[in-house]
Amino acid sequence: MTYEEIFNKSKELILANETDGLEGHIAVQVNITGEGEGIFYIELKDGKVYVEPYEYYDRDCIFIVSGKNFIKMCEGTLNPVAAFTTGKLKVEGSIEKALEFQKIVNKVQKKTTK
Repeated sequence: MTYEEIFNKSKELILANETDGLEGHIAVQVNITGEGEGIFYIELKDGKVYVEPYEYYDRDCIFIVSGKNFIKMCEGTLNPVAAFTTGKLKVEGSIEKALEFQKIVNKVQKKTTK
């Protein structure tokens, strides 16, 4: 997959969720490694989720992951905690904020499994 395909698919999956009940602020930069290498960020702010193809300097944490595994996480077929535990996902920065990202993934999973 190309960077554009990975970014567009990730954005589509993440923005398809309902943001009801999501509060606080989380800023996660995603560094895609290997095929389709590139950087984008996901931010939860004021109950809204943003996904943009930029480096985010005021981030809480960085996810370092292959495009294939990040899409699996967004689709709900790869649990982010399991990905971290097995070395498929590396996290730099706040582990607490990285765990909060699970809230966004859970919303996507609920929507895609309906």
